[in-house]
Amino acid sequence: MVTRESFHNSIKELEEKMKTMSDLAISSLENAFEAFKAKDVELALKVIEEDEVVDDLEIEINHFIIWLMAKEQPVARDLRRIIGALKISSEIERIADFGVNIAKSTIKIGNSHSLVNITSLEKMKDISVIMLQKGLHSFLDGDIKLAEEVGKLDDEVDDYSSEAYKTITGYLKEHPEETDQLVQLLLINRYLERTADHITNIAESAAYLIKGQMYDLNS
Repeated sequence: MVTRESFHNSIKELEEKMKTMSDLAISSLENAFEAFKAKDVELALKVIEEDEVVDDLEIEINHFIIWLMAKEQPVARDLRRIIGALKISSEIERIADFGVNIAKSTIKIGNSHSLVNITSLEKMKDISVIMLQKGLHSFLDGDIKLAEEVGKLDDEVDDYSSEAYKTITGYLKEHPEETDQLVQLLLINRYLERTADHITNIAESAAYLIKGQMYDLNS
């Protein structure tokens, strides 16, 4: 009984680390996009610098999981939960990296007149944040409906991404003098689309934990 309580407490500690990492990734996306809209190079640089905290936390989670598996030797559902946590922490780290990439694009754009309003990029970012919150809670709370909602939201991001691509490339044909910024907008569009894909992977890990079988939420 004491051993089981100790394991339960360790799982709770692991989940708190995952929540913290998710919050940091959301902050990275939000701050990077705010810097992008405001052409705030200083904030963009801060996003890049703070990514080290996310990287360190992923390493900490990995070490914690290795220790937990060696100590408890979990099987069945407990093992699925721990392996799922390992995969999810890796996905969250990649999501934070996309925030860094957006920040780097912001620096490259510099003080040019912002063309963000011709795109659906902000909608994509907002949906991605909601997806990450739902995806993580699906895993932590065992809620399959939240995982399914993430899959549906990913479809919305894909639609917005296609729309943004057409808008940006169409604008580029008419305004070749804006090539440098428009290329960065295309990159940001790609970063956000990939962000949603990684979050969908989180939801699929949650679905596997809950149902014990693989789910393809992108289909």
